[in-house]
Amino acid sequence: METCKECERPITEYNWCHDCSARHFQQNFNNWTSGNGNIDKFIQDTQLSAVWYNKLLEWIPFDRFNNIEHIGKGGFGDVYKAKWIDGRIWNWDNKNQNWNRLYQDEFVSLKSLNNSENITLEYIKEIASHHKINEAFIIEIYGITQHPETKNYMIVLQYAEHRSLRNYLNQNYKKLTWAEKIYILHNIANGLDQIHRNGLIHRNLHTGNILRFKYGTSITDIGLCKPADYNNTLENKVYGVLPYVAPEILRGQNYTKASDIYSFGIIMYEIISGLSPYHDISHDKNLAIKVCQGFRPRFNIKVPQLILHLIKQCLDADPLIRPTADEIWNTLLQWYDNIQEQDDTGIYKQIEEINNNLSTNDIPSKHYEAIYTSRLLNFDNLPEPKNPDKY
Repeated sequence: METCKECERPITEYNWCHDCSARHFQQNFNNWTSGNGNIDKFIQDTQLSAVWYNKLLEWIPFDRFNNIEHIGKGGFGDVYKAKWIDGRIWNWDNKNQNWNRLYQDEFVSLKSLNNSENITLEYIKEIASHHKINEAFIIEIYGITQHPETKNYMIVLQYAEHRSLRNYLNQNYKKLTWAEKIYILHNIANGLDQIHRNGLIHRNLHTGNILRFKYGTSITDIGLCKPADYNNTLENKVYGVLPYVAPEILRGQNYTKASDIYSFGIIMYEIISGLSPYHDISHDKNLAIKVCQGFRPRFNIKVPQLILHLIKQCLDADPLIRPTADEIWNTLLQWYDNIQEQDDTGIYKQIEEINNNLSTNDIPSKHYEAIYTSRLLNFDNLPEPKNPDKY
């Protein structure tokens, strides 16, 4: 087993000694602060426990970023891209007594958190939950910074070239093959399965917080479905993007893995159809009532029956009927293999039968009250959820 050049004990991962790294981090604790004791402790805990470089977070002074550009706006903050001058820590350079770093002067995303000067401990714990899952198809968090003027804290994240999946679909839907659509869905289902395997629930899954890279798709904002100054007086309030919220959640029930699966079903509709869900109607209480009464998005193109059946299962009014993320991604993997091998059975056969009937319509304009950013959804007296008579 390889040993550390500094302490001569076994290393925990390639070029990483947990004990020595923790000591070097601790010796530097007095040289930085976020201005918030809870954030400081959170970052320090990741550094002391890190068994490899991708398990730690840093406090990154805002002046270590340049070429900052606003690229988007969410329900609870703005998103920027910027070049991180230093890049992320890789390992300790014992000769020069400093950290070796990767990806200097490369782009990262800065997710600003509105009203976060008074960020709550609960919200910090949600960030910790996201950081806990360092798996493929989950976006990486590098650290935290603070805007010097607004005083809002900002999460420093891996940068996605194509930005949100919603943005990617708007620009590229017509070019996507069936195999590519299934592959994107497989990435999302795989990421969601990792979240659920870690005992977590996303609670705000939609195409705005799924990011598209050149060669893959990753989930972000795990659990971050509330304002940064959220407090317990808002405990029973629902935040999210209405079309993706399961009917039982709209009625005030607790989030479950099955409510994430409902959101996935809506995303599946969006990727297959190229249309944002309920794009042509107002996202108000009337829509919430209709969703509880069984209203679901409709396709304007012919779709393989196997896909329709899976979407119907995901969108079932009864959470117990919905499949698990593990079941979904295994199904999607089988479909992807079937298409790649051009196996004249199953989904490939169904796709071939309808390939001449694909829609070539432009992405339609949306209703002025169709809102695709997270917000408070406060609807009282909604009916008991039920399935549509026909879907």
